[in-house]
Amino acid sequence: MINKIINGQEKICVIGNYLPRQCGIATFTTDLSKAITNELRGENGLINIAMNDKEEGYNYPSEVKLTIQEGNMEEYIKVAQYLNGNNYRAVVIQHEYGIYGGADGEYIIELMKRLDIPVLTNLHTVLENPSFEQRKVMNDLAKYSEKLLVMSRKAFDILTRVYGIPQEIVVFIPHGIPNTTYEDQGIYNDAIGLEGKEIILTFGLLSPGKGLEFMIKAMPAIIKKNPNAVYLILGKTHPNIVKKTGDVYREKLKELIRSLNLEKNVVFHNKFVDQETLVSYIKTSTVYSIPYLNKEQITSGTLAYALGSGAAVVSTPFWHAEELLAEGRGILVPFRDSESLAREINILLSDSEKRENIRRKAYNYVRSMIWSEVAKSYLKVIVECKEKKNINISPKYESEDERRSKRISYELPEIDLSHLKILTDDTGILQHAKYTIPDLNHGYCVDDNARALIVASMYYKLRGDRSIYPFIKKYLAFLNYSFDEKTNRFANLMSYDRRWQENIGSEDSHGRALWALGVTIKNIMDESIRSNAIDLFIYALSVVRDFTSPRAWAFTVLGLSAYLEVNSEDLEKRLIKRILAEKIHSLYKKTVTSDWLWCEETITYSNGILPHALIITGETIDDKDMYNTGIQSLKWLLEIQTAPEGHLSVIGNEGWFAKDREKIVFGQQPVEAMCLLNACLHVYKTTKDPWWLNECKKCMAWFLGENDLKIPIYNYDDGGCRDGLDSHGVSKNQGAESTLAGLISLIKMHEIEDESFK
Repeated sequence: MINKIINGQEKICVIGNYLPRQCGIATFTTDLSKAITNELRGENGLINIAMNDKEEGYNYPSEVKLTIQEGNMEEYIKVAQYLNGNNYRAVVIQHEYGIYGGADGEYIIELMKRLDIPVLTNLHTVLENPSFEQRKVMNDLAKYSEKLLVMSRKAFDILTRVYGIPQEIVVFIPHGIPNTTYEDQGIYNDAIGLEGKEIILTFGLLSPGKGLEFMIKAMPAIIKKNPNAVYLILGKTHPNIVKKTGDVYREKLKELIRSLNLEKNVVFHNKFVDQETLVSYIKTSTVYSIPYLNKEQITSGTLAYALGSGAAVVSTPFWHAEELLAEGRGILVPFRDSESLAREINILLSDSEKRENIRRKAYNYVRSMIWSEVAKSYLKVIVECKEKKNINISPKYESEDERRSKRISYELPEIDLSHLKILTDDTGILQHAKYTIPDLNHGYCVDDNARALIVASMYYKLRGDRSIYPFIKKYLAFLNYSFDEKTNRFANLMSYDRRWQENIGSEDSHGRALWALGVTIKNIMDESIRSNAIDLFIYALSVVRDFTSPRAWAFTVLGLSAYLEVNSEDLEKRLIKRILAEKIHSLYKKTVTSDWLWCEETITYSNGILPHALIITGETIDDKDMYNTGIQSLKWLLEIQTAPEGHLSVIGNEGWFAKDREKIVFGQQPVEAMCLLNACLHVYKTTKDPWWLNECKKCMAWFLGENDLKIPIYNYDDGGCRDGLDSHGVSKNQGAESTLAGLISLIKMHEIEDESFK
C-alpha cells in the first residue's frame, strides 16, 4: 500500500490549519505534511485541505489543494464528496474545537460521517472536564475515526478513563520536532542584536493565558543576581485576540515593564518566524521559560521545539510539561509564582553544569520525536488501518455518554416561555432577534402575534397557568388593533414606533390570524377573551372565500376546525370550512401525478397545513377522496423530507423544491417542521396508528438535534429556537417565527407525551 502512495496511485489528505495562517496548529500541520511528503519521496502522495477563518483566505502554497470556510457547512459536505471520489486512502484530521464550524467545532463531524475511507484524528486538545457538547463532539470523533491519535500519555489516559473510549482505537504519536544538532547556547546572539547577554526566551503567539506577566515580574530578582539577563519574548499576538480586543495584552505587558524599569531587560520581537529562524532563536537562549497558566494544556508545540533544539526549560506544571520534563529533563515551578521562576532561573544561570545536564537529558529523550520519525509513525498507522480485513468505518462502539445523548435527543424539554417573554413588549411580540436580543428595527407583525396567541392559549389549556393571561390579552389586542372594520382585513407589518407599514396585509397573515382566533376560542373559557375572539373571528372570516392563497384557505380551515370543536352547531362555519377545503382539493386534482403528490408546481413553506386541511375536513364531512388525498400527500411530504439516515430534512428556502428539480437542502425553517408535526399529530389522535406518532417524534427531534447538521435548533437555556439551518450552519438568531414554531411543536408533543418518546 505504501508503494501505491509513493507512486501517486493513492493519496493521503491532511485537514487542518496551514501556514501562512498564524497559529500553532497551522505550524504543526505544515511541518507534519512536509515530513510525510519527504518520507513518500515526492509530492504526489499527499495533499492538504486548509481551514479558513476569513472569507478571503490566505496565500497558501501549492500543496494546499482545497480550502474549507470554517463556518460553511456546505463546503464540508462537498469536500467529503471530493475525497470519496478521488482515490484517497486515508484522511488525517488535525482536531481542535475552535478551528471548525459550530459552537464546539461539530461541523467537522458532518464531513467525517460522509467519508468512505479511514479517518485518523489527531487531538490537539483533550479536556478532562468537558461540557456536554464537547463530550458529544469527542465521542463523535471516536465514532467516525479509525484511530484517535494523541501526543501525550495523559491524553491517552483521559480518553479511556473519562470518555470511555476503547484503548485499541487510541494511538500515541508524540508531537514532532525539527532534527537539529546539539550546540552550545548563545552562538546566535549577535544575529539578533543581543551579543553578550544571558537570554531567557519565551516564544509563541501571545495571549493572556500565557502568563508572561509573571515572568516579567520575576525579572527584577533575576537581574539583581544576573545583570546581563534579558527576557526575550518572541511572537506576534494571536490573530483571534487581535481581532476581538486589539493588542491590549501586549500593551499591558509593556506598561508593566515600564513600571518595573525593565525596558532594557525585557525585549519584544513581534514577529511570526519560520522553523529555521525559530531554532536559531532557541539556540540563543540560556534558559527557556514557559509560564503558562492553564494546567490542562495537553500538548505544547513550543515546549517540544524547545527541548528538541537543546534548551534548558523552566516551566509551570501543565500536563504536557509534567510529562516531558520529568526525571530531570527540566524544572517545574508553581503557577503564577514569580518568586519561584526567579529562583530557579537564577540557579540555572549560575550553574552551567546543572544546566548542561538538564539540556542533554532532554535533548536525548526527544530524539524519537523528530519529524521524520513522527511521519513514519503516521504512515505505519495508515497502512495498518487499510490492510485490516473487513475494516469497519462505521461506529465501532457506543459509550454510556452516547447512549445518554440519544435519550436526551428524544426527551422532551419542559416548556420554557422565557425567550417568548423577552421578545414581547407592551405592544406585542417583536419579529426578529439579533442572537437572543430583540431586534427593534423590524417591529411587529400580525403573523407572529397570531402564532404567539396560539402558543399562549395552548399553554394555558395544557398547564392551566393563569399567569399567561396578560400575554393572551396582549396578543389578542394586537390583532384587534390591526383589524380594519371597513375592509374586514388585517394589516400585517408595524414598525417599532407603532406605524403600520401597509393598510392590508397578506392573505396568509389573515389566515394565520383566523387560525389563532379559532384556537383561542377553543382553549380559553374566560368570557371577555372568548367573546372578543369570536367577534373578531366572525368579522375576519367574511372575506376569506374571495382569497386566492391556498395557505390562507388552509390556515382558515384549521381555525374553523378549532372553532367548531366548541360550536359544532354553527352550520355556516361548517359550510365555509368545506368550501375552502374543496378549493384546496381541486388544486390537487389539477397537479397530482404518480411522482408529484402536491397541489402546486413548487413546494415552498408551511407545507404541512395543506394536507392537514384536507384530512381534518375530509374526516368530518365523510369525503374519503379528500381525506385520502390529504393522507397520501402528507406521507409523500414526509418521505421527500426524510434523509437517508432517517431524520427529518426539511425543504430549504434557498430555492425551495420545484417539480422536476433537485430539492434545496439549506435554508431549513422551523415553521416547516412544526406544520408537519401538527398534521401528523392530528392523524395520530384520530387513528391511534403508532406510525404517525413516530413521525411526530421525528419532527420534534429535528428541533432537538436530529437534523442534517446534528445540532439542536431548540435552545434549552431559554426555550427559544434558532432561525434555521443554512449552508453556514445553524442561525445564531432566535426570532419570533422560529421560537413560536418550536413552542407550538413542544406543547403539542407534551399533549401526547408517553414513555416511548423518552
